[in-house]
Amino acid sequence: MYWSRTLIPTARQAPADAQIASHQWMIRAGLVRQIAAGVYDWLPLGWRAMQKICAIIRQEMDATGAQELHLPALLPAQWWKQTGRYADYGPLLFKVKDRRDTEMILGPTHEECVTELVKAYVGSHKQLPLILYQIQGKFRDEARPRNGLLRVREFFMKDAYSFHSSAESLHETYQAMYHAYVRIFRRCGVSAVAVEAESGPIGGEASHEFICPCAAGEDVMVRSEDGAYAANLERAGRAIFAPLTLATAAAAPPAPLQRVPTPGAATMQQVGQMLGAPPQHMIKTLVFVAGKDAPRPWVLACVRGDHEVNEAKLRHVAGSVELAPAEPARAAGLIIGFVGPHAANTIPAQLVIDPDVLALPTAIAGGNEVDWHVKNFNWRHHLHPAAAQRAVVADIRNAVPGDRSPAGSPLTFSKGIELGHVFKLGTRYSQALGATYLDENQQAQAIIMGCYGIGPGRILVAALETLCDADGINWPMSIAPYQVVITPIQYEGRARQVADQLHAELVTRGVDVLLDDRDQRPGVKFKDADLIGIPLRVVLGEKGLAAGQAELKRRGEKGPVMLPLANLAAAVDERVRKCLAEATL
Repeated sequence: MYWSRTLIPTARQAPADAQIASHQWMIRAGLVRQIAAGVYDWLPLGWRAMQKICAIIRQEMDATGAQELHLPALLPAQWWKQTGRYADYGPLLFKVKDRRDTEMILGPTHEECVTELVKAYVGSHKQLPLILYQIQGKFRDEARPRNGLLRVREFFMKDAYSFHSSAESLHETYQAMYHAYVRIFRRCGVSAVAVEAESGPIGGEASHEFICPCAAGEDVMVRSEDGAYAANLERAGRAIFAPLTLATAAAAPPAPLQRVPTPGAATMQQVGQMLGAPPQHMIKTLVFVAGKDAPRPWVLACVRGDHEVNEAKLRHVAGSVELAPAEPARAAGLIIGFVGPHAANTIPAQLVIDPDVLALPTAIAGGNEVDWHVKNFNWRHHLHPAAAQRAVVADIRNAVPGDRSPAGSPLTFSKGIELGHVFKLGTRYSQALGATYLDENQQAQAIIMGCYGIGPGRILVAALETLCDADGINWPMSIAPYQVVITPIQYEGRARQVADQLHAELVTRGVDVLLDDRDQRPGVKFKDADLIGIPLRVVLGEKGLAAGQAELKRRGEKGPVMLPLANLAAAVDERVRKCLAEATL
C-alpha cells in the first residue's frame, strides 16, 4: 500500500478529553474517530490491527474445535426476562420496540440466543460436547462512557459457548479455553494475568479473568506476595483473624447507648469529623433488598467505617441482593445514612456482619433516626436475642492493603485492563430456557454450559497502554496494521525505483508493507512512522543507495543496521518472520 492512497489522518495534538495514553494515540495515529459518547468509527489503520487480533483469536478458537457462527444483534427481550437478566442488566440494555409493539434489545452478550439455538437442534448426548463462537458487535448503554475504548457503548467481542452432558466435559473444555486465551494474549504481544473472578450478571459457578497490568485500567488485581494467589477485587478472599461468631465477640462493660446529634452527617467522614472519632471505630450499616424468594425483605450489611461492602461476597452469604433505594427503606423505618445494626431489633431484617467490625468492643453506629448516631454500641449487649439469631458473620468487605491471602501471604494491589473472562455457567440458562438433551437412558437432562469472552478492542488498548513511548505507538509485529514501512528520503529517481521494487517483492512474500511516497521532509516521514508504530522501517537515502545499501531500523531501537540491496526483500521478510516466531514461543 502507498501512503498517498491511504486514509491516515495523523494529528500532532491529542483532543483535550483524551485522558489516557491509548485514547490519545488512537486519535493522533488516526486509528479511530469518535462520533458520539462511547461510539467510534474504525479507520483503516485501526481496523487492520483489529482484524489481525481477530485472526489470531479465530486460529486459536478453531484449534480447540470451536465452530464460528454469527448471531443477530437484535434479540427478543422475552428470552432475557425468562433468565432474569432483563432486570439484572437494567439500564445497561438498549431497548427498542418493533411495529408490532414487540420489545427487543440490542445484545450486550448472547447466552440466551445461543442457548435457544442449541435447544432447537441438539437433543441427544451423542451431539455433545459442542463449542460455538462468534466475533460480533455488542451494545451496552454505559452511564459514563470514558477512556477511549475501555468504556464504550458499542464494541466487539469474541463470545464462545460450550455445551456438555457432564461437569467433567465442561471442565475439560474450560481448561482448553483457558490455555487458548494464554496463547492468544502472548501472540498479540500483551501480558495477561489470570485471576479468580466473580461471574456477575453472566452467572455461573466459577470464572477467571485475564487482566493486563496497567495503571490506566479500571480493574483491581489482588495478588499474594508469594505468587500463589490472584483474584480480582470482587472475588479476593483474605485470612480472618477476628471473631467469627457473636458469642466470641469482644465483651465490653455494659453501658447504655448514648444518642448524639449529627445533623446533616450521613457519611463516615462527616460523622467522624463531628464526633472526633476515626472511621475504624465506627460501624457502617448498608441497607439491601433481598431477593424475591428471601424469607426477610431486608439485609443489613455491617462493616467497619473504613471498609467497603463487597456486594458480590454479600450475595454469596445472603442470596440475591440489590442496594435499596431511599424511599422503600424509609417506608420500612430505615433512614439511609443513619441506620445502625440495632435496627434489626424492630425490623425482621437479616444482619450480615463482617468479622473486623465484630471485633470492636464498642463503636459509634447509626441511631436509626435522621441526624442522630449512637455511642457505646456493643454487639453482645445491644442486639435482641431474636436479631442475634438472624445474624450471620462472614467476610463481606473488599480486601485492603495490610490484609493477607487465605494462605497467609501479604496481599498486593494493582490496576489492570480486563482482556477476557471465562465462566462455568452450569445449567443456569439451559434450565431457564428449557434446553435439554436425552442421556443414555433416554432421560431429559439440562445441558451444562460454559461461556468464554474476549474483547479484541481491549487487547488493542492494552498494547497501546503498555508498549507506547514518547514518540507514539510501538506495535507488536503480530497485530501491527503494517509490518514494514519503506521510507525513501526523496521518492524520485533511483530511490523510487528501489522502493517500488522492494514494495512489490514484499507484497509477493506476504508482508504487510506501506510505502511512504509522500512529498514530505524526511523528519515528517520519520515522525509519522514512529507515531503510527510500524515495527520495521526501511530507509532509502542517497548515500546508502550509492553504496548499494539500505537502512533497516526496528521501532524503539536506537540504531539501524545496514543491509545490502541485493536480496533486501528476503532479509526484511526474514526479520518479520523472526519477530512473529518470537511471539508464539
